[in-house]
Amino acid sequence: MISAKSFIETAKTAGFSLYTGVPCSYLKPFINYVIDADDLAYIGAANEGDAVAIASGADLGGKRAVVMFQNSGFGNAVNPLTSLNAIFKIPVLVITTLRGEPGGPHDEPQHDLMGQITTGLFDLMGVPWEYFPTEEAQIDGCLERAIGHMTRARTPYGLVMKKDSVAEHKLQKRPAPREIGAPLPHPFAWPSALPSREEALLAVQRNARPEDVIVATTGYTGRELYACADLPNQLYMVGSMGCAATFGLGLAWARPDRRVIVLDGDGAALMRLGALATLGYERPRNLLHVLLDNELHESTGAQSTVTHSVDLAQIARASGYPSVLRVDDLEKLAALVRTPPGELTMAHVKIRKGVRADLPRPKVTPVEVEARMRAWLRKDVAP
Repeated sequence: MISAKSFIETAKTAGFSLYTGVPCSYLKPFINYVIDADDLAYIGAANEGDAVAIASGADLGGKRAVVMFQNSGFGNAVNPLTSLNAIFKIPVLVITTLRGEPGGPHDEPQHDLMGQITTGLFDLMGVPWEYFPTEEAQIDGCLERAIGHMTRARTPYGLVMKKDSVAEHKLQKRPAPREIGAPLPHPFAWPSALPSREEALLAVQRNARPEDVIVATTGYTGRELYACADLPNQLYMVGSMGCAATFGLGLAWARPDRRVIVLDGDGAALMRLGALATLGYERPRNLLHVLLDNELHESTGAQSTVTHSVDLAQIARASGYPSVLRVDDLEKLAALVRTPPGELTMAHVKIRKGVRADLPRPKVTPVEVEARMRAWLRKDVAP
C-alpha cells in the first residue's frame, strides 16, 4: 500500500497537474488528495468518456492529465479512447480500478464480468497497461514507463488499481455551491427563415479573433467548417460524438490565454447532456459554446432528434452557464464571436436542415490536424 501523496507528488514533478474522472471507493484517497492540493486541479466528470475528453483537451493545450474511474464505467470511455485519442494521437494516463477482480476480494455481482475483462479491454484497444504500484519503490519505474510510452507513441497508458493499493486520505475541502441564473423566457419564437449550418459556421470563422481556437463536433459540422476554410486553429472531431464540449473544457483550462469556441450539434449535445452540468459548474471564462440545432442527426440520414421538444438553452441555464443566448440572427452571432471573452457562454442557434451535395471530407488527417494545432498553440498570437 502506498500513500496518495507519494504517487501524486511524483507525478506532479513529471508535469501531471490535472486529474479528472468519476469516483470509486478505491480511488477515494487519490481524489481527496488532489482536491485538497492547492497546486493541482480536479474536474469531476459526469461520465468516464467525458473525463477522457477533458484530459485530452488539456494535453493538447500542453498540460499532462490523469483520468480516473471505476472499471464498471470503462465502457463509457471506450469511444473517446478509440475514436479520439487513438486517431489524433493524444496521450493521457488512465487509472481504472479492478472491481470484481478474479480470485480477489468479494465484490458486488455487477462487477463480476467487468472484473474478468478489464485488462483485456486495454489489450483490445492497443493500450499498454500495468498494475498500479502498491509499494513506494515501484512508483518511479511505473511513471517512467507510462511517460516513456506516452511520449514515444502519443497514445494513452493504463494503470489498473487493485483494492487497498492506496492508504486513506481524509478530505478537508468541500465544494462551494454556485448560483444559477434566472430561467430564460419560454417559449421562444424562432424566426421562420433560419440560417444554414454553413452560414452560421462562416459567421463564426470570419469573426473569430486570431488567437481563438475552434473545435468542431463530428459529422457535417466539422466537414462544413473544413469546406469553408481549412485553418490551423481548427480541430475537426471526426469521432467521439458528444465530446467536443468537454474536450473544449480541458483545452480552455489548460490555455486560459486563448478563447475556445466549441461548435456543437443538437444530437451530440443530447448524447452527453451531463457535460453541460460539468461546464456549468467549472465555468471557464474563455469558452464559447455554440450549439447548432437543426433537430436532426443529419449526417446519418436526417433522423429526428428530440430537440423540437427540448429547450437546450434552458437546460444550459439550469446547469449553471452564466450567459445563455438564443441567437436568432447571424449578425448577432458574428457580434458575439467578435466580443472578447468574459464568461462561459452558450449561443443556441437554430439552423435549417440541408447540406451542399459536393461537401468534401477533410484531406488533412487527424494526426496532422492535432500536430499543427499543437504547433499553432505554441506560437504567440497577438490579440
